[in-house]
Amino acid sequence: MRLFGPMIVLMLVEIALFITVGGKIGLLASLAVIGGTALLGGVVLRRSGERIALDLRSAMSGAQVAAAGGHGLTMLAGVLLILPGFLGDLLGLILLLPPVRHLIARQVARRVQVRTGFGMDRQQDVVIDGEFIELDPENVPPRGPSGWTRH
Repeated sequence: MRLFGPMIVLMLVEIALFITVGGKIGLLASLAVIGGTALLGGVVLRRSGERIALDLRSAMSGAQVAAAGGHGLTMLAGVLLILPGFLGDLLGLILLLPPVRHLIARQVARRVQVRTGFGMDRQQDVVIDGEFIELDPENVPPRGPSGWTRH
């Protein structure tokens, strides 16, 4: 519910910017700018998405919070560029600047506490009680497609 007010304000600002900028540069130029930034946002997400996912997975150890935050901001920039609106496009373009991303990531990293392990105690000598059955190599069922793997 807290986000409802800011979302309404953001939509009203975007509408006002569409009217103002569209009146100055024209309808076709406005649509070209919005379409061009949407294409740019798609390219940003496509080219950096896989790399960002791999870097975020490696950053789960907690050592690279600033790098993970920077990558998350790159994805946010791509999403902002895809969404129609001049204010979102401006914010997305600003987030594409590396110094801005690093500054925001450092500020967030100071306020975020990273925990590793997800609540599990990592002990070296853990014994798990279980049972097993040793199969006779001579009496193994034939391998091949089973009913579970047929398509």
